[in-house]
Amino acid sequence: MRLGLQLGYWGAAPPDNAAELVAEAERAGFDGVFAAESWGSDAFTPLSWWGSGTDRVRLGTSVAQLSARSPTSCAMHALTLDHLSGGRCVLGLGVSGPQVVEGWYGEPFGKPLARTREYVSIIRQVLAREAPVRNDGPHYPLPFDGPGSLGLGKPLRPITHPLRADLPIWLGAEGPRNVAQTAEIADGWIAVYFSPRIAEVYQQWLADGFARPGARNDRSGFEVAATCPVVVTDDPVAEKAKVKPYLALYIGGMGSEQVNFHADLFRRMGYGEVVEDITGLFRAGQRAEAAAAVPDELVDDVSIIGDREQVRAGVRRWEESGVDTLLVGCRDAAQLRAVADAVLGPDLPQS
Repeated sequence: MRLGLQLGYWGAAPPDNAAELVAEAERAGFDGVFAAESWGSDAFTPLSWWGSGTDRVRLGTSVAQLSARSPTSCAMHALTLDHLSGGRCVLGLGVSGPQVVEGWYGEPFGKPLARTREYVSIIRQVLAREAPVRNDGPHYPLPFDGPGSLGLGKPLRPITHPLRADLPIWLGAEGPRNVAQTAEIADGWIAVYFSPRIAEVYQQWLADGFARPGARNDRSGFEVAATCPVVVTDDPVAEKAKVKPYLALYIGGMGSEQVNFHADLFRRMGYGEVVEDITGLFRAGQRAEAAAAVPDELVDDVSIIGDREQVRAGVRRWEESGVDTLLVGCRDAAQLRAVADAVLGPDLPQS
């Protein structure tokens, strides 16, 4: 099992200990450092800034939002970071949701699977640098010749030679069709919430993608990275209580009443009634009550919280369910070291 430090996206201000955490993650044996974006801080700048003090860890976006940049602009960001880091960039991409895409970026959200396919195809053309980049698809036409065009667009290759044509592209995906397409066209899957309890379901979705004609990888060449709160503690009740407000936010508030992919995910896990309760409370402004409505069983499904041996056993369970990398957020260096010791220490228990 590999570990990635999940820096996430910023709230009102940058975190004051991120540089310390990144340096400690490299010392402690973490495999990577990852940053996200929503509608505030971006995903690439923190990796460049704090990652400049590292030598070994991968630097990944988890995730960069498709609508934040054109495909060629995103490819420029990735190839630049890859050069500056000596080949350590992982490009994690996701579609976000209609509230952000249409409300923040001013772009249409429709046909997210088709948009993702085109987006990834264009990035791979840029990274391959075999020919001027063209795309005939309806979402990102290159050269552009639509309304307002002067008809002077010219297909181009990047001036900068990408360091790696095979720079890994991971996709954040939650639904069955999205996960299957991820297995077909990407190098890895970022599972926002993952439960070993229904691992067979995920494995079938992935298998459907790997079986498609022209699939880029099979399972052996594909990485599954799952976001997972991992806390080594003698007071699991208190630590689970700290996780519940975040789960309530994503279940009840990260999306509209009509479309919330995170809520749909937990419904698939069997928490339909719980999702409705949390959503109702959250949208009524009762956030504390919404967090209290998150049952311990749901927290246990998507996190690993307990003493050192319980965490080690939990890691083994997640590994056996098909997860290659755990993306872990850590409050401070002490917590990070405790997680590294439990997860990366020798002699993990065998099932």
